[in-house]
Amino acid sequence: MVRVVGDGMEPTIMNTKEALIKAYNDGLDLVMISPTANPPVCKIIEYQKYLYEQKKKEKERKANSTKVVIKEIRLSPQTDEHDFEFKLNHAKRFLKDGNKVKVDVFFRGRSIVYKEQGETQLLKFAEALMEFGKPESMPRLEGKRMLMIIAPKK
Repeated sequence: MVRVVGDGMEPTIMNTKEALIKAYNDGLDLVMISPTANPPVCKIIEYQKYLYEQKKKEKERKANSTKVVIKEIRLSPQTDEHDFEFKLNHAKRFLKDGNKVKVDVFFRGRSIVYKEQGETQLLKFAEALMEFGKPESMPRLEGKRMLMIIAPKK
């Protein structure tokens, strides 16, 4: 026994063989839509058209989904105030456009001993961008780079 639905017909419960014969007489296919329902739900439709519509919906859903773009800004532990402001303006523009910003402080040579300066730079950067975005993660050290990601506010 299955529940049979279709275009221009009232949902009815009938024997599986009867449903197959009805679909065959209409020149259509019997497609199981919900096998876990009690009784299972079948639909009398043209199967190729059904597959085409499913692909079309999937493609449309994919097109409407937002793609996350991460823009990168690199600082150094001794970045000057003017350069800092310049890079801050770029970050503001990226966040307004809806992109994430990955800010990293790159330590060259022995400058790795100034980890505190790098962390201070990143926290200052995040604080200046508070009205445009919020930090996703606190500054973390990966090799010779200290990273922080800032996501735009919705």
